[in-house]
Amino acid sequence: MSQKSEKRIPIDTGIEAEAIWFEDHSDDPEQKTLVTISSLGRETTILLNDGVVTHTKAKLFVQTPPERIVTKKQVYLRNLKNVLRGLGYALSVTLLVFSAMSMAGVVKARVVLTGSMAPAMKPGDVAIMVPPTTVTPHIGSMVAYNAKRFSGQNVAIFTHRIIDGNPTEGFLVKGDANPAPDVQRPKLEDIVGVVIFIIPYFGNLLTLRSLMIIIPCIFGLWMVMDALKNE
Repeated sequence: MSQKSEKRIPIDTGIEAEAIWFEDHSDDPEQKTLVTISSLGRETTILLNDGVVTHTKAKLFVQTPPERIVTKKQVYLRNLKNVLRGLGYALSVTLLVFSAMSMAGVVKARVVLTGSMAPAMKPGDVAIMVPPTTVTPHIGSMVAYNAKRFSGQNVAIFTHRIIDGNPTEGFLVKGDANPAPDVQRPKLEDIVGVVIFIIPYFGNLLTLRSLMIIIPCIFGLWMVMDALKNE
């Protein structure tokens, strides 16, 4: 009675993974085995013929079903889609958190309209600020305060820098680009916010003209991505 030979052949796939072995239990010298190992964007094919390992290509022997073919274009689109989805989620969460904090009065945002605080703040920048009860204003702080007429009537909200003074007698404030300090000396109760962060240029995207350009572009990008997905 003859015993069937067994061969344990190591296979070098070229893919980072555990070692792969093939056990040959056949005595038929005409038997050939084709092994294909595929991963995202890469494929390794080995032909086993009587213990001899030969690297080759699967397309020379079999035809891959269309649903299993992953092209570089599909990989690129999949990665792009994941990136856009991640950015969309991050932006949505950020806007929701900021909206909730803004409604609660924890933080406020104001678009800079003039160049009185250049170069620290320029027109189109967005100033993020917190109430003076959260961050105490001091000399050097940029603060937003209610500007008033001599009659006491509110005129507007100015965002300038404190250069002198105190909360009791009033602060001396001045725009960095202005030649002279403001006439009004706002007290602590006049200050509506202390600037803690500045987002450059973002306010320019919030104008009506910018939104009329951005919204159609986003819609067009969505249509292109949807068309490419269905190819």
